[in-house]
Amino acid sequence: MDITNRDASISVLLTLLIILTIAVIFIAGCTEKTQERIPLRVVIAGSLIQPFEEIEKKFESMHPDIDVRIEGHGSIQAIRQVTDLNRPFDLIAVADESLIPVMMYHPMKTGEKNWTDSYVRFGKTEMVLAYTNTSRYASEISEDNWYEIIQRPDVRFGLSNPVLDAAGYRALMVLALADKKYSQNTILSSVCTGHFSPEIHVTDEEGRIHIRLPDVMKPTSQKVVIRDGSIFLLSLLETGGIDYTLEYLSVASGTGLSYIRLPPEVNLGDSRYQKEYQNISVDLNFQRFSSLNLTRTGTPIVYAAAIPATSSHPDEASSLITMIMENSTGIRGMPQPL
Repeated sequence: MDITNRDASISVLLTLLIILTIAVIFIAGCTEKTQERIPLRVVIAGSLIQPFEEIEKKFESMHPDIDVRIEGHGSIQAIRQVTDLNRPFDLIAVADESLIPVMMYHPMKTGEKNWTDSYVRFGKTEMVLAYTNTSRYASEISEDNWYEIIQRPDVRFGLSNPVLDAAGYRALMVLALADKKYSQNTILSSVCTGHFSPEIHVTDEEGRIHIRLPDVMKPTSQKVVIRDGSIFLLSLLETGGIDYTLEYLSVASGTGLSYIRLPPEVNLGDSRYQKEYQNISVDLNFQRFSSLNLTRTGTPIVYAAAIPATSSHPDEASSLITMIMENSTGIRGMPQPL
């Protein structure tokens, strides 16, 4: 073969290889672009972490072009991620429906639009007393004596921080309602409020109990252990760091904990007792919430979701809400449908 022709053939072959390589890279780049998924950022109450893991899988299987990204906090903190920290979440889901209008039905810092003007109610539950078989007096406790057991000096009680989490201020309400139910005045103080400095002030005005929290919740004894969210108390239960905690039924049953069902007059889960629940209030009106009225009044527990006005993907968030409403029955740890 002529050397010139051989060199020409090699040159043509190399040129074709280069063109082919460029084409493959270009096609791969186009494919990656077409396969980019829409990030749907969701901030939720910690008590929803377990069921939302399954909801995420279901939703993404139905919408393969969407990547659901979930983050959990106490309900108050979940809303503040958007309203105070300006983080770009597309959907908020909390354990107290009344927090949304209080914290979000007002103008954003920039512009006149509210953070949101609506929300969707999607679940309900009740408070129970959760424990394990290694908790002190686990073999003795029952629906008849639970309030006596948790008052014993050697029993350690876990409290979710009521400043950050709905389960925390609801735990205080349950203990106050128990005082009324059992005609006592020691349950709330001996289990919880009597073990903090600064002091937690409790007043009783003609049967209406008002609990005013200090700016900082600092336990003064080993009787009470406090964590930022109720979900963080579960590991303490499992390891024996605490003996009992007031938790949502959906969480306790979803995680396989032992629990005591509480009377409907006490458990914040029965709408027939709404008037009784409303006799208990917890005041969160300290410096960090000075612009809001965050006095929480007892009501039946209802979960709700809202799409912030700052959402980048409101249509996708709306689709997720629809799936939660229509296709989440039977998911472990999910609140009961309304």
